Amino acid sequence: MTIKRMDNVLIVVEDLDGSIAFFVELGMELEGRTTVEGESVDRLIALEGVRADIAVLRTPDGHGRVELTTFHSPKAISREPRYAPTNALGIGRIMFAVDGLDDVLARLRARGAELVGEVARYGDTYRLCYVRGPEGIIVGLAEDVS
Repeated sequence: MTIKRMDNVLIVVEDLDGSIAFFVELGMELEGRTTVEGESVDRLIALEGVRADIAVLRTPDGHGRVELTTFHSPKAISREPRYAPTNALGIGRIMFAVDGLDDVLARLRARGAELVGEVARYGDTYRLCYVRGPEGIIVGLAEDVS
């Protein structure tokens, strides 16, 4: 048996509204918000007394999703260092294919995103860059130029 698809990527954040606004600015659509709690949630994620707000955003094509979660209890813990470099172990970034990279970059910068390195060209195929958004999330932007 093989997997059918990748359903979503979870990002734990402190500022749920700010993080939603960032991903909506990127072009994602808010699919829904809810609060989760109770014994089944506790058992699923191996924590006790869980109460969390969740927002799910989807890409315009409907195939990709990002789940943003803010924990009210137990409180989330920070990874160290919080704004780790791009070679830190773990999930390093989320990459999105975009049209109009310069425009997307300008809109995200207006929301506080910072360019990690430079906008670079990958051969005759892509223009790429990484931005650090809310909560230190690194987002890759790739514009097809072929």
